[in-house]
Amino acid sequence: MSNNNVQIFDTTLRDGEQVPGCKLNTEQKLIIAEQLDYLGVDVIEAGFPVSSPGDFKSVEAISKIVKNATVCGLTRAVENDIKVAAEALKYAKRPRIHTGIGTSDSHIKFKFNSNREDIIERAVKAVSYAKSFVEDVEFYAEDAGRTDNDYLARVCEAVIKAGATVLNIPDTTGYCLPSEYGAKIKYLKENVKGIDKAIISCHCHNDLGLATANSIEGVINGARQIECTINGIGERAGNTALEEVVMILKQHPYLNLDTRIKTEMLYGLSQLVSDSMGIYTQPNKAIVGANAFAHSSGIHQDGVIKQRETYEIIDPKDVGVTESAIVLTARSGRAALAYRAKNLGYELTKLQLDEIYISFLDFADTKKQVNDDDVHQIIENSKIYNGISS
Repeated sequence: MSNNNVQIFDTTLRDGEQVPGCKLNTEQKLIIAEQLDYLGVDVIEAGFPVSSPGDFKSVEAISKIVKNATVCGLTRAVENDIKVAAEALKYAKRPRIHTGIGTSDSHIKFKFNSNREDIIERAVKAVSYAKSFVEDVEFYAEDAGRTDNDYLARVCEAVIKAGATVLNIPDTTGYCLPSEYGAKIKYLKENVKGIDKAIISCHCHNDLGLATANSIEGVINGARQIECTINGIGERAGNTALEEVVMILKQHPYLNLDTRIKTEMLYGLSQLVSDSMGIYTQPNKAIVGANAFAHSSGIHQDGVIKQRETYEIIDPKDVGVTESAIVLTARSGRAALAYRAKNLGYELTKLQLDEIYISFLDFADTKKQVNDDDVHQIIENSKIYNGISS
């Protein structure tokens, strides 16, 4: 792998499906998995095979149809989990078993009633067993965000020796600040023997709204895989949003980091996932929200009409959106009204525009948004409508 390539590990079908009420059937998962493969993701985490017969069936079916991406199955550090995952992945061209265990003192004490040495032993045993089925084994150190760095380095070193090819460093509770998470990745790069034999992966949750920032800080400090979901869906407040990290790396070429993602597919895939899961995407969601390229303020509209880049750092077409939207409201200026009128076939003089604009504002104060039919009505009811062609 090129040192400046960041692998995209999509977990929409596993972590994303953990959102209450977002259960997908196998057919829906196959459609999404096929689109993720076309999108260019490097890894598709297809599910947690041991969790249910349905999940096993879905992972197995996805393994059969994915042509390019690695197909991954999640497990706990439990032999039967690993064995079942290996069985579900047997048809995959590029199978990966993703196994792991909690490493923070909180998880060790309260979740496992164990101690640090026992956790390392269990981690090594799980990775070694997974390695007997597949070459590509990813290890997750759950709650790594709250794990002491020195101990985390010991765990990572032990599982690399056992054969782990990827080290997942999750900020499971979304607690880390970007500077803290970046420093943790940097510490591992500098203090884990054999770290060059494995890829460090970021898996960040959004409990404090920092998932994307933490993932970017992670790759800046040496991680080369980001685990994410379409629309940022996932457990609790969600995961790192795939579309956000991909476009950040694309829009900041000086970082010298890139992905293989076909970005023009992002909006369509966002809609597919939203419709399939029945989960609403907030209008102001970055990159794929309904308002991401919509402008209603007169100042912004005037700037965008004159030169799109004045208020848009992304060309809408780059993410699959047809064009920017000039939304007419009571905050819109003359430039926006003239622009919309021209698109509807009206060529207004300055005098005509000034008079019609007064009527437009009166009308706009009564509605949240002025549509094309409203513009026709405003112009045709104007006292100076005669002579205006439509």
